[in-house]
Amino acid sequence: MFDALNFFSASMSFLIIHMSVLIKLSKARIKNRAIMSLTTNAISQMYTMAGSQDNPAFTPVVQVIHVKQIEAKGAEERYKVIISDGHRHFAGMCATQLNSLVHSGQISNNCFLRITQFIINTMGSGQKVCIIMGCEDAGPNPGDRIGNPQDVQKHGPLNVAGGWQQQPKGAQPMYGSVQSNSGSASNPYKNAPASNPYGANNSSNTNRYQQNPQSSSPIVKTSATGQPITPIAGLNMYSNRWVIRAKITNKSEIRTWSNAKGEGSLFSIVLLDSSGFDVKCTFFKEAVDKFYNMLEEGKVYNFSGGRLKVANMQYNTCKSQFEITFDQNSEIHLDNDGGDIKETYEFKKIADLEHMEPNSYVDILGVVKHVGEVSTIISKKTGKEMIKCDLTVEDDSHADVRLTLWGQSAQNAPGTFVNCPVVAFKKARLGDFGGRSLSGGNPTVNPSIPQTNQLAQWWALNGNKTQSRSLSSGGGGAGGRDSFDQRKEVRSIKEEHMGTNEKPDYLNFKVTFNFIKREKQGGDDSGGCWYTACANSGEPCKNMFKATQTSDGNWHCDKCQQTYPNCVRRFIISACVADDTATTWVSLYNEQAETLFNGVTADQLYQNFIETNDKDLYNSTFLKSTYTDWVMTCKVKQELVGDETRTKTSIVRMSPVDYVKESRNILTALAAF
Repeated sequence: MFDALNFFSASMSFLIIHMSVLIKLSKARIKNRAIMSLTTNAISQMYTMAGSQDNPAFTPVVQVIHVKQIEAKGAEERYKVIISDGHRHFAGMCATQLNSLVHSGQISNNCFLRITQFIINTMGSGQKVCIIMGCEDAGPNPGDRIGNPQDVQKHGPLNVAGGWQQQPKGAQPMYGSVQSNSGSASNPYKNAPASNPYGANNSSNTNRYQQNPQSSSPIVKTSATGQPITPIAGLNMYSNRWVIRAKITNKSEIRTWSNAKGEGSLFSIVLLDSSGFDVKCTFFKEAVDKFYNMLEEGKVYNFSGGRLKVANMQYNTCKSQFEITFDQNSEIHLDNDGGDIKETYEFKKIADLEHMEPNSYVDILGVVKHVGEVSTIISKKTGKEMIKCDLTVEDDSHADVRLTLWGQSAQNAPGTFVNCPVVAFKKARLGDFGGRSLSGGNPTVNPSIPQTNQLAQWWALNGNKTQSRSLSSGGGGAGGRDSFDQRKEVRSIKEEHMGTNEKPDYLNFKVTFNFIKREKQGGDDSGGCWYTACANSGEPCKNMFKATQTSDGNWHCDKCQQTYPNCVRRFIISACVADDTATTWVSLYNEQAETLFNGVTADQLYQNFIETNDKDLYNSTFLKSTYTDWVMTCKVKQELVGDETRTKTSIVRMSPVDYVKESRNILTALAAF
């Protein structure tokens, strides 16, 4: 009996010891598998980089071994983290956009993260901090710290000269190893050159991370002051000690403002560096006086001492997520040794513009085949005078588009775009006004890129001899040619239910005026087809806002709160136009009415109608314009008048029919048919 009990006791002890050993072995295997799921030497590799911009394909898996909120009175909520690869650990911070991941527990002690975007920031003391800008979950939390990692700041990075390694081929880690898309976990950079993520291929950088990891950071050049150069892509809110070397690709004119808080001036520039990133910079007040005349478009400078802020991407087209503000204490030095920084483009074919979203920004390369007249308009938003010039640009997609330049670029256009040059336009804004049109865009004539010669040869051999398709209704006047093949008939307004959408519809057609109303269509003047406008030709009225006659015979304007002895009359006319399919009523405003009446103004017509009482002379103005043929672009939009919804058609632009050109267009259309 006792022998049996002793045997049973001994057996149980053996089983307990055996189970304990198995549990320890199992835990060891789990830890070994877990550590295999971490990217080998990830911390050492990250420590020698400037950030994920060095190689966007490097997305290491690390373990978070510590998370703590940074306590600072009045400061924005931020979290400090310590990340580990099982051998080295590295202190860092989460960008504020990742705070929600901490709140939800996705970023927590011992969790696994795949770092998709990071920046290594060097502090004034020389210490480095990893700023995690983007990450994602990389597997279940093992619950324990993996390995016995040491501080990379104190012990230095491990030797990674053999390359950036992931898991050994065929490994099956428990928590999901970092493997290549092909299933192989071999070094993904071993056989591929390190390409510039922004489009400039630099074969001399092949295996740069394998050969010399200590110099892998893009901050390898120094400025005239000896400070390292930071790429624009590496700018971040956590450091203000940076110097960027960049070329000015665009420089605005000086603008002034005046409001309740004061007055001042500003101008802006766009900087481009060798990484292909660009950033918008603004100068205010004293900085305008100091730097405006010094800075020249197309030259390379070293910039430091600016203040970063998050860019408002609604008004900013640059790649950088930040904007820079420079003041009078900023330092800017011409860099004659900086080398030429090439502009980068992402060209779109003109024919493809009609399939793109309006208000987007595009780069195009085309032949400027027509330059319109330089003219001035009054901005509806600001009431200020603006200089403009319409160009017609065509490329080898056999389509052309109207592109409008503004300001100094518009003034220089007639002397710049001579003999149909090839021009690259950077970041032109795509509009849907009357088809497709472009506005702005920084022009470069005959840019030093291979596509320039290709397009020039195409134009010389074929382009200037073939008919192109215009995307811009009533376009910029390519030799006076309108978009003949895109015209619609008057009946299209009803058949296509135009004007019923949220945005107005535009159409281009050829019509005849068969009736023009001569009586008053608004205003309080005696019966004419005009309204009385403010006599102030300056801001804010610009002769556009309504003026009301007072009891003493003067004219008062509610807009500028001024009273004048006279007013200015502006046309507002209703007319009926027709083609061979239907008739429709259209509205003409001052500019279009003066065009219709061959330059006769509303004030001149008023003198004929009221002051001379010469009704025959008055009526003859309308009779001369009746039964005349016009090509026009109209806007169609439904409006609520009282309780009734009406479809209103307004003339945007109009020009008399050129019968010679019209005949040629008809012959071309018949030949194509």
